[in-house]
Amino acid sequence: MDDSIEITGARVNNLKNVSLRIPKNHLVVFTGVSGSGKSSIVFDTIAAEAQRQLNETYTAFIRNRLPSYDKPDVETIDHLSATIVVDQKPVGGNARSTVGTMTDIMPILRILFSRYGTPSAGYSFAYSFNDPAGMCPGCDGLGRAVRLDIDALIDDERSLDDGAIRFPLFGVGTWQWQIYARSGTFDPAKPVRDYTPAERDLLLHGSGFTVDVHGKNGTLNKVDYEGVADRFTRLYLRRDTSTLSERTRRAVADLITEGVCPQCHGARLNQAALATRIGPHTIADHAAMEITDLITVLDGLHNPVADAAARALRRLDDIGLGYLTLDRETSTVSGGEAQRLKTVRHLGSALTGMTYVFDEPSAGLHPSDVGRLNTLLRALRDKGNTVLVVEHDPDVIAIADHVIDLGPGAGTHGGQVVFQGDVAALTRADTPTGRALRHRVPLKTSPRRPTGRLTLSPATLHNLHQVALDLPTGVLTCITGVAGSGKSTLATRILPAQHPSVTVVDQSAPGTSARSSPASYLGILDPIRRLFARATGTPPALFSHNSDGACPRCEGRGLIHTDLAFMDPITTVCEMCAGTRYRPEALTHRLRGHSIADVLALTAEQAAAFFTEPAVTARVHALLDVGLGYLTLGQPTSTLSGGELQRMKLAAELHRTGAIHVLDEPTTGLHLSDVQTLIALLDRLVDGGNTVIVIEHHLDVVKRADWVIDLGPGGGKHGGRVLFQGPPQDLVSAPGSITGAHLKAALG
Repeated sequence: MDDSIEITGARVNNLKNVSLRIPKNHLVVFTGVSGSGKSSIVFDTIAAEAQRQLNETYTAFIRNRLPSYDKPDVETIDHLSATIVVDQKPVGGNARSTVGTMTDIMPILRILFSRYGTPSAGYSFAYSFNDPAGMCPGCDGLGRAVRLDIDALIDDERSLDDGAIRFPLFGVGTWQWQIYARSGTFDPAKPVRDYTPAERDLLLHGSGFTVDVHGKNGTLNKVDYEGVADRFTRLYLRRDTSTLSERTRRAVADLITEGVCPQCHGARLNQAALATRIGPHTIADHAAMEITDLITVLDGLHNPVADAAARALRRLDDIGLGYLTLDRETSTVSGGEAQRLKTVRHLGSALTGMTYVFDEPSAGLHPSDVGRLNTLLRALRDKGNTVLVVEHDPDVIAIADHVIDLGPGAGTHGGQVVFQGDVAALTRADTPTGRALRHRVPLKTSPRRPTGRLTLSPATLHNLHQVALDLPTGVLTCITGVAGSGKSTLATRILPAQHPSVTVVDQSAPGTSARSSPASYLGILDPIRRLFARATGTPPALFSHNSDGACPRCEGRGLIHTDLAFMDPITTVCEMCAGTRYRPEALTHRLRGHSIADVLALTAEQAAAFFTEPAVTARVHALLDVGLGYLTLGQPTSTLSGGELQRMKLAAELHRTGAIHVLDEPTTGLHLSDVQTLIALLDRLVDGGNTVIVIEHHLDVVKRADWVIDLGPGGGKHGGRVLFQGPPQDLVSAPGSITGAHLKAALG
C-alpha cells in the first residue's frame, strides 16, 4: 500500500528501533514531552531522507552544489514524497531583508511602479534598495545614516602610545595601531591635542602613501596608509554590522551616532525612485502601510499587477499578519511571525502530493491566532498534501486526523511510540500527553503581595502609545496580548532601557554547535577540568577536546566526516578515540574511577550523585530543576530541541537572587506537562526573592500569575495600549480583552 509513509527500524538520536505507518494526505500531529524523539522522526528521519533522495534525482554537477544529507540511521522508509520543511529557525536576514523582500511581494510592487508609475525611474530594479540603481547613495539603501563620533574615537589628552585611539581593534599593540604609532609618521609620545591641524588631518583622513608595519613573525610589511577615521568608516560603517561578532558590534556602537538618513528620510531609495508615484503614493509609501491598508489601496487601482500583489497580501492578512508593514526588517519579527511568513509562501502554490513538515507552528501565537493557523494547515491538507506537525498546543492537536505520541519520557527515557490513533482516543490514553490533556489548571485566587514597584515612564517605541505603568516587584507578572500588540517592545526594549539591571532571557537560541554542550554552556566544564588536573597533576588543557586533549585523528569531534563530492557524505565514528573525542593519554587519567569521557557521558541526574564539589553541583542541579536531568553533560547542543535549548538558557540564570528576570515566551517548545514544571520553577524563583516578568500566550501560565498586564486590543497600530492591569481572576471579566475572553473559555 502506498497510502502511508512506512518507517522500519528508525534509530536516529534517541529513537529505539521505531517502526510505524503514517497516513498520507492527512493532517498528522506528533506529540510527546520535549526531547521524546518527535523531531528525530519528523525532521531527522522523514524530511532528511526525502531531501536526500530528491537530490539523487539531479545530475552529479547539480548535486555537488546542493546541501548534502547523511542517510539517516533507519532500515527502510517507503512511499516518501517531496518534502517542504517550515521550521522555527530564524528567518535570518540582515538589515536589507524585509517582510516585503522575504515574501516576494516587493518585486511585484517594483514591477507595478516601473510600468504604471510616473515619472518612471526605469526598469523594476530601479526601485530596489538592494540594487545600486535604486538605493539611496547617502545610506546605501539601509535607511539609516551612521556617523563616526571623532571625539569618541580619539582621546586628545593622550598620545598614541598611551591609547589615544579608543577603538579596541585599533588599540595599543595591534597591527592597525602600528600604522600610526610605529611607522614614523607621527611622534607616538606626543598628545594628540598638540598636533598641528595638518598632523591631525593626516591622522584622521590621510592617504596616498605606504608605511612599514612589522608582522607577528618580525617580517616588515608595506601597507597603504589610511587615516584612522577613514579606515574605521570603511571597515565598520560601510557594511552590515549584523555580520560582526557581538563584541565588535558593541565596540563599534560606542563610537558612532545613528539616525534616519537625511537624504531618503528612511525610505532607502534614491530620489528618482521616490519621485515616481501612482496616485498620491510612492513605492516607499506602499511599503510603510500596514498590509490591511495596502490591500485597500491596491484594490482601488484596478490593475492586473496590483491585483497580484493584493492576492499575496491577503494571504498574509488571512493568517493574522495584517498589522505588519512590508518595510519591517525580518530581524525584528517574532518567532511566531517568522514561521507564518515562511508558511504563506506555499499557500499560493498549485503543487499537490507534497509533504509539509511544521515545527510547532503555534509557537508565539496568541490563542486567538491559533484558529487561523488551523485553517491554514487544513487548507494545505485539503489541496491533496500530507501535513506533519510537531506540536504541543491542545487546539492544534484537536484538529488532527491522526496523532502519534512519542515517549514516555525524554532523552534515554523516550524514543518510543506510546500511542497512535485519533484525538478522542489520545485524551483517554495513559500517556503524559493524554494525562496533560485531561488536566485543568486552576486560576490563582491568592496572588502574592508586591514588595515594591518598577516605574516605567511614558514609552512610544514602535507601536506603544505613551505606555506608562508600575510593574510590581517580588511577584510573577505575565504580559499578554495578541501578536504585534507591543509585549516584546515593552518588556525587552523599554524595561531594560529604563532599568539596566533587568536580565532578559529571549527567544534567541544559545550558541549551538557540535563542540558546545550543556556542560560548556553552563560553565561546568572548567571546574571539572580543574578537578581532573588536581587529581592527576596534569594541565587542565589535557581534558579539553577543543585543546591539548583532542583526538588527533578527528580533531576532537568524535566523528569522521568524509565528503564524497557529488555523492552522499559519510559520517563514521572515529576509530582512534571511539567517539570519545579525546586522545588516549587524556583517557588514562581518572577522577574517582572515571575518565573525562566517562564524566561527560553522565546524565545530569548521575552527575548530581557523582560530584560533591559546589562549583559543579550547583549548575548540575540547575539542569535538574528545569527538567533536563536526562541530558548528558557532553551532549552536543546542536542535537537539542528548541524546548530543551530554552530551558538550558533558563538554567543558566537560576543561581541569581534578588534579580529581575524577563522571560520571552518561556513555554516555547514545552509539552503541557513540562509547562507545569516551568510554572513551579518560576514560583521558586519568585519565592527566592526574584522578580519574574514573562511574556506569554500560554493560558496555564497566565492562570498562575500574580499580576497580568494585557496589551492590545489588536496588533500594529491597533495595539500598543494597556487594556488591563491586575490579578488573573479579574482579567476574566475585563471588557475588550481578547486574552480575557479566551481565559474565560479555558476555565469552562
